[in-house]
Amino acid sequence: MASWVLKAMDLACQKAQRTLFEGVSFSVPEGSWLHIEGGNGCGKTSLLRILCGLSPAARGQVLWPSSSQSPLPRPDRSVLHYIGHALGLKPDLTAWENLCADAQISGLALSREKAVQALAEQGLRSRAHLPVRVLSQGQRQGVALARLRNSPARLWVLDEPLVGLDAQATATARALLQSHVDAGGAVVMTSHHAVGLQGQGAQLHLGRGRGGETVLEMASETGHA
Repeated sequence: MASWVLKAMDLACQKAQRTLFEGVSFSVPEGSWLHIEGGNGCGKTSLLRILCGLSPAARGQVLWPSSSQSPLPRPDRSVLHYIGHALGLKPDLTAWENLCADAQISGLALSREKAVQALAEQGLRSRAHLPVRVLSQGQRQGVALARLRNSPARLWVLDEPLVGLDAQATATARALLQSHVDAGGAVVMTSHHAVGLQGQGAQLHLGRGRGGETVLEMASETGHA
């Protein structure tokens, strides 16, 4: 078994003939986290979508331990769980029904009781039986994060998972991410907030130089980001 869960090799991204970034390479070990940061429009979300196989790269490839040398595959939920800005929630379903539907799509069995328990652990027990359309943005974010509590995936790829959360919900989310890393999983996330995770981690800053070239700052971290 490889000691890493994801490798990016010389990735480049172009949108409307504009290069957002290029030359992006990194490896994500088991039991670690990677915080991707940068200003608006630098390509953070685009990078996550490339990692998940949802968008093509202009150049480079993404490698997985189970299929190294296979460029840009999208692994199944046993390997990867992705939560993007859209969250992927059905507004007319209740919070617990969303969790069960998401599990079913992944070929997993999730009972109503386990779904409600996952929501309770996110501080949303009183919202479990409400349709998602009546929830606040922060509560919807909490519902999406609750799906991770029953996910078998070793790698979680999360786009701004702390956005819209109050202080208590942020602490709960960080504890969830920390427990996953401590158990040998890995987290790749974008955030304008401090990650606040302990253990082996790194920070990747996407930016542009004065001449328009991609500027990458990769810093290893141990402890709090």
